[in-house]
Amino acid sequence: MLLGLAVADGGSLEVLGRPVGRALAAPAGVAGFVDGPGLYPSLTARQNLSALASLRGQDKQTARIDAALAEVGLSEVADDRTRGFSLGMRQRLGLAAALLTKPRLLILDEPANGLDPAGKKHVHGVLTRLADTGATVVLSSHRMDDLEALCAEVTILATGRVRFSGPIGKLAAETRALDYRLLTSDPADARRVAAATEGVQPLPDTTAWRGAEALVVRAAVPALERLVGALTAAGLAVREVAPVVSPLEAAFLALTEEQEEQEEQEAAR
Repeated sequence: MLLGLAVADGGSLEVLGRPVGRALAAPAGVAGFVDGPGLYPSLTARQNLSALASLRGQDKQTARIDAALAEVGLSEVADDRTRGFSLGMRQRLGLAAALLTKPRLLILDEPANGLDPAGKKHVHGVLTRLADTGATVVLSSHRMDDLEALCAEVTILATGRVRFSGPIGKLAAETRALDYRLLTSDPADARRVAAATEGVQPLPDTTAWRGAEALVVRAAVPALERLVGALTAAGLAVREVAPVVSPLEAAFLALTEEQEEQEEQEAAR
């Protein structure tokens, strides 16, 4: 609906201060794609963008097209036919097409889909720079790492209902107990220190992680900080600390599981 690809069954929709009517057309200042960009496979990357510019009545856009291709890292393949593009390259070309309009609101569905680590880093950089210029970027994604890296606020949907909407820091609250892996110089001694630290629960089994034996504990951030201090005071080296599951993913799982439990209880009544 934000992109003008569907109309609401009821109610009203306002985008960038303007009401959106019944016409299937993207509101002014809005760009993006859903599921994946639509491209002409027989045309080159440059020709695809030229065709889109022509459809918008912007025929002389050579400099802007070159700039958009450079921004998403596709300058070297600008004259290659898109039928040979990988999924990640197609995603980047779709982003270039959206950038042509200099959008105030950019809406993207799984923008990092199919990207290798270098391509994802490149796209993240593009979106961050765009947001820094004052544009709003809305992402739809199931990749928690992308959301944590890019988003200031998140909305979680479960079975069609909003389970949370607000700042990402509020969702992944520091008071929430999570499982953490710790690489230390002596896992056995580290376990004894962890057992004696308030608020820290050592989990039964150690686990192999990055070629070494890791201690796994369950703790909130304040208790984890106390544990790191206690380990250091005991003369143990702490080489690495990382959550087993990211804070955002843990919060997402907790919310969706809570939703499922509520629905099961309602169905049993």
